[in-house]
Amino acid sequence: MSSGKRQSFSSGRFYFEVQGKDKTLWSLGVARESIDIKGGTALTPETGYWTLLYNKDVLVFKDNPDVRLPLRAELQKVGVFVDYDEGLVSFYDVEARVHLYSATGCTFSEPLYPVLYPGPCDYEGNNSAPLIISPVNQTD
Repeated sequence: MSSGKRQSFSSGRFYFEVQGKDKTLWSLGVARESIDIKGGTALTPETGYWTLLYNKDVLVFKDNPDVRLPLRAELQKVGVFVDYDEGLVSFYDVEARVHLYSATGCTFSEPLYPVLYPGPCDYEGNNSAPLIISPVNQTD
């Protein structure tokens, strides 16, 4: 899972959207700067990850235990909103304009980075489509 050390956030509010069209497996969200990226780490808020996992029509917020979320239709674009000072991470289905899940009461003590995991391809090339992140300029 790559946190791509490009843009970090350590205060205020920020929002970005991720296009996951034609994909069967992906994970996305935010992670704190000091995450342990060795294999086997559970990707949960305790370890510094606030992420959604999509796997063939199953959508979960990764926690302990996972929170399974209802899916109304094919999920093509996810919006991620973070209010650093309020300790909030929210996920939205952009096309349907539906709120998917919010993690509240989060404690952020270091910079956060967007996290995208596009998932592996199978032998037929399924899931080869990219995950595309787009920052959205917003006005308060």
